Amino acid sequence: MNLDVGRLPVTNKYAVLFGWGLRVTDLLVVVAAGVFAYAVRFGSFDLPLEYIRCVVRGFVFAVLVFGSVPLYRSWRGRSLFGELATMAGAYAALFALLVLFSAALKLSAEVSRLWAGGWALASFGGGALARLGVRHATRWTRTRGMDLRNAVVVGGGRDAHHIITTLQQHGWSGIRVTACFRTEPDCCASFDGVPCGGEIADLADYVEREHIHQVWVALPMRDQDRIREVLDALRHSTADIKFVPDLFGMQLLNHSVQEIAGLPVINLRASPLEGEKRLLKALEDRIGALLILVLVSPLLALIALGVRLSSPGPTLFRQKRHGLGGKVIEVWKFRTMRVHGEGDDNVRQATRGDPRVTPFGSFLRRTSLDELPQFFNVLQGTMSIVGPRPHAVAHNHQYKDVVDDYMQRHRVKPGITGWAQVNGLRGETDTLEKMRSRVEHDLYYLQNWSLLLDLRIIARTALTAFFHRNAY
Repeated sequence: MNLDVGRLPVTNKYAVLFGWGLRVTDLLVVVAAGVFAYAVRFGSFDLPLEYIRCVVRGFVFAVLVFGSVPLYRSWRGRSLFGELATMAGAYAALFALLVLFSAALKLSAEVSRLWAGGWALASFGGGALARLGVRHATRWTRTRGMDLRNAVVVGGGRDAHHIITTLQQHGWSGIRVTACFRTEPDCCASFDGVPCGGEIADLADYVEREHIHQVWVALPMRDQDRIREVLDALRHSTADIKFVPDLFGMQLLNHSVQEIAGLPVINLRASPLEGEKRLLKALEDRIGALLILVLVSPLLALIALGVRLSSPGPTLFRQKRHGLGGKVIEVWKFRTMRVHGEGDDNVRQATRGDPRVTPFGSFLRRTSLDELPQFFNVLQGTMSIVGPRPHAVAHNHQYKDVVDDYMQRHRVKPGITGWAQVNGLRGETDTLEKMRSRVEHDLYYLQNWSLLLDLRIIARTALTAFFHRNAY
């Protein structure tokens, strides 16, 4: 299977436009609502200094609060009521923080409470109107064949037919079903123009070839063998897998079921970084990489000079690796070895006492200073500061069939450092067990990501970089 094609669902340019537009609009609404509420209360747009300061505080708090709640996750196919409820909670938290801040600093007497109440109501009203506008715009684009996600349905009978017809009727959800895959011979026929793609054995190739973003599994929950067969067939794919259980006549307690276009859906696999998490991670990467590069720029110049003097050849070493969604990227490092003829298809990991490594290169590898150029990869957007370490393309082909869930590492951008590395799994993976342990740590990171965990990993990396014995 060609790993270059299998990838995470890509964010459409329209989704990016609408998402960022809504983020900017929310912040502008907070400011504009404060000015509007003052004009209604006092009949003037000329705000005194204390009111300007309060509006500025509201803007700053809005940046913090709105980025910390699931306000900008994908609402594709979900109800407006649910989105407005989430928005109401975010605005309530924003103005509660403003009240507490003002009370703590004894600033509440400087402004009118009636104005503050009007400001809160006007902000919520403006935010709600913005979301109505975005929903109308997305509905318009999706019903005209833009901003779509390609999907396939696995299963047959009433459930598969119900999913396909419902998604076709709700074109505003932006989900286009391109094929249906049968689980039994002759159980899958064409549903309202959707062709039969074949059996489960044909599923993985179709998902890869046709750039499918979502796989909807319409099988009874008791049919665990078939569900497991689907998951196994897609073990190398990073498409989202959604399980649509048959819940008719079944009473569920304490279960959380996502609803898309009126259909109950359980996500079996999905990207761990969506919505506000993706934005927070991007800000962490870009701001952090820029600050670090500015601070270490003199060191970069000295290392570059040392590499050139250590042996003939280029300063930087570039190797093809698999990045987000299996896409091949170029990872940059300072060259630590003498120039040799090894290619990307025949990669031999460095070993202790490796004659290819120069003395200066050995120092760079022990201290991880050879990784510093990868901060340019982070600014470029192909890597993160923290994430699963990118393996060579040849190693991915070697391990993907022998290590369970190996390719799930590619659901996030590869990192300069990671949870596996700060737990001693750095350097050569000369045994299968070492690679399995590294993948287990990478999957733990994906399942438990948080900004605090990233900061912990960065701190531990800084403390252990000069004392790690496995780097050579």
